[in-house]
Amino acid sequence: MISKIFVTRSTLTLLLASASIPALAQTADDASSGGLQDIVVTAERRTQSLQKVPISATVLTGDDLQEKGVANLGDIQQVAPSVAINTYNRSTFINIRGVGIAQSAPTSSTGVAYYIDGVFIPNEQYIGFSFFDFSSVEVLRGPQGTLTGQNSTGGALYVRTPDPDFSRLSGYIEETIGNYEQFRTIGAVNVPISSNVALRVAGIYDKRDSFSKQIGTSPSNPGNVDFYAFRSNLLIEPSSSLGINLRWEHFNNDSDNNAVTNRTLLPTVGPRVVKEDAISFLRNVGNRYSGEVRLDLSDAVRWRTNISYQDAYTRDQADGDRTDTALPRPPASNTGRVSLINTTHEIFIAETNLLSTGNAPLQWVVGAFYMHGDVGLDQRRDNNNTVTFVSSTSTILADATNTTKAGFGQINYKPSDAIEFIVGARYSEDKQVYTRNGATDVQKSDKLTGRIAVNFYPTENVTLYATASRGYKAGGVNLSTGVAPFGPEENTVYELGFKTSLLDRHLRVNGDIFYSDYKDIQFSSLFNGLPVTQNAASARSKGAELEVTGQFDALAFNMGVGYLDAKFAQSICLNNTNNPGGDRVRCASSATPTTADDFVPEDRRLPFAPKWTINGGIQYAIPLGNATLTPRVQWSHVSSQYATPFPAVATIVPGRDIVDLRATLEPNERFLIEGFVTNLFDKLYIASQVQNASSADGGIIYGAPRQFGARVRVKLGPL
Repeated sequence: MISKIFVTRSTLTLLLASASIPALAQTADDASSGGLQDIVVTAERRTQSLQKVPISATVLTGDDLQEKGVANLGDIQQVAPSVAINTYNRSTFINIRGVGIAQSAPTSSTGVAYYIDGVFIPNEQYIGFSFFDFSSVEVLRGPQGTLTGQNSTGGALYVRTPDPDFSRLSGYIEETIGNYEQFRTIGAVNVPISSNVALRVAGIYDKRDSFSKQIGTSPSNPGNVDFYAFRSNLLIEPSSSLGINLRWEHFNNDSDNNAVTNRTLLPTVGPRVVKEDAISFLRNVGNRYSGEVRLDLSDAVRWRTNISYQDAYTRDQADGDRTDTALPRPPASNTGRVSLINTTHEIFIAETNLLSTGNAPLQWVVGAFYMHGDVGLDQRRDNNNTVTFVSSTSTILADATNTTKAGFGQINYKPSDAIEFIVGARYSEDKQVYTRNGATDVQKSDKLTGRIAVNFYPTENVTLYATASRGYKAGGVNLSTGVAPFGPEENTVYELGFKTSLLDRHLRVNGDIFYSDYKDIQFSSLFNGLPVTQNAASARSKGAELEVTGQFDALAFNMGVGYLDAKFAQSICLNNTNNPGGDRVRCASSATPTTADDFVPEDRRLPFAPKWTINGGIQYAIPLGNATLTPRVQWSHVSSQYATPFPAVATIVPGRDIVDLRATLEPNERFLIEGFVTNLFDKLYIASQVQNASSADGGIIYGAPRQFGARVRVKLGPL
């Protein structure tokens, strides 16, 4: 049971005004010479330099996020190559290199794992609510089937928040004011309780009007933002060998649901327009509690355990027909309706590992992971009313219990300073018990995954690597009774890469090429009006990524390029009841246009696999007496992609180019003032193609228009 917590904006601002500067996930070894700082990552359960880890990754520090205007999870795709992020109904889906998830169901799993402070967040409905007060974000591309908490086929995102500081009382408060009545407050406070106990509290309050206009009879304002969250971190270090982190995070999102433009009405109402009669809302409320213990058993061995409990619920009401003209029943032919959905999540996660420390030639880590989660679904549809839900004419009651057990290990061996060998393996065992409308099914799956890698260090500033890695995603049970369960999917990737630090560490150039063998892809659609997941054919992908970062005193720049050729490797028949239009070829076995199955030819592009993702930015720090003015311009390009395997008007997400400008004035170390314009040329683009669901029709969610405003940041306490 989740307790309700109410705070006013003035109360939250007062809380934040007591607040601490995010710690950087990097060291300052080279910053003093005007060069690049060394970036530290935690992807392999230990702190390592990004330039020494054999994995394709984009790492953004707290400063990077501020400079590049990354304000929410969706912004990541504008600064990291090969990433596609889409919002569908209640959920946010992350796909990396065309691998991830495309549509939600109570029994589906994510293909890109999301973590905050080492804790896995298993459901896509809640991954975007921790996006504030970060020390770093690590975007890992490729299967994570060895050391991550949950096995994944596409990659992982690691979010790290700053640890409390024992040395000083300090903090910051930040206010952003922009058009569309945006008011965003973020802040944190660091309180040293003693020489070995400290507390850090951070919070956010974000409110904004919708980018879309409601012209229907509904009083709702779909697309608006009204959100607050806070987290606390109590760090206890009784000795240099023992550390304990106790964390709690609470979030509360209360909006009028997504602004989905009806495709049929688009020619008459125009883009970013909603014309509905139903009262719509979307409420996400949740808590995350975790405890982490780190104990050095000796000078060479460390023990770490992280235990987490998460509870959350989503309650949303939507206009099922997406219009204000469709009439309710009777007669039975009328299509007007309202949907009301309640989803609950209770999750327990525990992970423990032993790892070597120090600089010995042989390094190792072994561990175990356990997760038990209950997902409850109460989905009701009212076909007799169109303004608000009164009574159900169609009810789905379901409960899914998911259990994951895994053991893993990895060995790193450096016979010399010039070469390193890595071997890792993981055995995962998953079980899903699914009860819906009184019927129960069980699906079990297991897989041995892992990776091998060779690192070559020809010089101190050059790393060459070759890896082969495999990840998997568990199977599950379909919502519809009588529909067969779906099996696990598997992705094996072979990769060659290089990492270089050039010009006395003023220029960093990292790149890779890869080949992916993607099997039994889990594809979600509808069947008889209910979600269904099928195992699609295999796919073959190849691609390359290049990231360049430069820092020459006052001049800084970055560029990222991702190329992806991701296609089905064989022909297959898949359900296409969502979008029967487009270039459609019926399968010979299909009896009617709604029973199953359209032909997907070999070499058709995978969903959410844009061919090109490109980003770049440049900035220059101009001295103004004791102050510094830093103008920055950045650009991102994402080429077109499909939302399903079936090209049609309702599934194609066209490519887009977005340009942002910002200018940051720092009068001294305590104050920062920034002016910004995002989507400078007011590009109209489709952010997501929402497919039909059992509760409501699909439509178009447009991306953010031009926004402008100012951000002021004040550091509090001693500097």
